[in-house]
Amino acid sequence: MNTNLNTEQSIYIQIARKIEDDILRDILAEGEAIPSTNQLAALYKINPATAAKGVNILVDEGILFKKRGIGMFVTEGGKRQIIVKRKEGFYEKYVVSLVREARQLNIDTEELVEMIKRVQHSGQ
Repeated sequence: MNTNLNTEQSIYIQIARKIEDDILRDILAEGEAIPSTNQLAALYKINPATAAKGVNILVDEGILFKKRGIGMFVTEGGKRQIIVKRKEGFYEKYVVSLVREARQLNIDTEELVEMIKRVQHSGQ
């Protein structure tokens, strides 16, 4: 788990995002326990309540579940849920604005697709 936090986003949101990233990279598998809020707090040098707030976001979304007295675990299907959520966010944040800008510049669909392919093939 990457331990770098920034000031651009709330810490608890960054904690939730880092847990999601670890699930997407199969560092945390479905059915596996995540680090405790105390472990997360020590790792990131933050208040345990802040770590818990980040974890609770993922519980509320159904990505994590609690086993009473044992800890938090990744739900079956949690990875797929993250992918769906992030694809929706990607569409809203990047694709919509990309297409709007392309329209303003009179870039048609074929030219836009060619630009995307050029980036993919260049390895950028």
